[in-house]
Amino acid sequence: MANVLLLRGPSSESSSSEKDKYEPVFSAAGYNALSIPVLETVFANLDSLQSIISHGPQQEGVGGVLLTSKRSCDAWREILQCGVAQDPQIELWSKIPFYVVGQGTKSGLLSLSEFGMNVMDIRGESSGTGEKLAKFIVDDPSRPHGRLLYLTGDKNRDTVPKILGDAGVEFVELRVYATQGSGRFEGNWRRLSGKDWWIVYFAPSAADFVTPILRTYFRLSFNRDQAQGLSELPIPNVAAIGPVTSNFLADKLGLLVHAIAQHPTPESLLAAIREVSER
Repeated sequence: MANVLLLRGPSSESSSSEKDKYEPVFSAAGYNALSIPVLETVFANLDSLQSIISHGPQQEGVGGVLLTSKRSCDAWREILQCGVAQDPQIELWSKIPFYVVGQGTKSGLLSLSEFGMNVMDIRGESSGTGEKLAKFIVDDPSRPHGRLLYLTGDKNRDTVPKILGDAGVEFVELRVYATQGSGRFEGNWRRLSGKDWWIVYFAPSAADFVTPILRTYFRLSFNRDQAQGLSELPIPNVAAIGPVTSNFLADKLGLLVHAIAQHPTPESLLAAIREVSER
């Protein structure tokens, strides 16, 4: 049975009450899968976000909200948990469009309903990448009037702002979280053993942190033949959740990527890995 090391938190794309979505899919397919948190999230600028939410979209001149990570939803949740959920402005926020990058971010947004925020208009969840979502927004014939509130982290690329800016789409950017390496990663993943491995990367920021650690235990190289003679360490197959992460692994870290998920879902990732495994 092949091990599948999923470099993500078990609940990173779902509310804390939900089970991990990836492990059951891979376990049912005969893999020994384990999701391991690689990064820890620290919230930032919550006072600014709370002020914006309390003022409401009309006073802030906001016509829609742009979220490219479930962690942005978590920041919004943090504000609601502090009592803002009772603010009458929450209903107004629920009525404007929210643009999201994928199903995970959409799920995070929908989970805010437990605090009375029932978002009625969610768009772009099939985009899969920030670049595609930005283009979707530019081409959206019913794009709202007013600027977009773009909630970001500290590792966001400039792709989305450039596409929106070049198209004349007005937005205001607010960083609401930062990521840092998890000090518990190295001890957590070593519960798995064996020589047949898949290592799955979900984000460039996580890859940058975790790859030097993984090189201690695996032969990771752009050239698999080159890795053969390095040591007795196992040579894993590498998968990426999408093209952005795949390009980073190849161009910046020199890794050979064997499989790329067509969509950021467990089923798409499994299909990509199976296609390679069955060759």
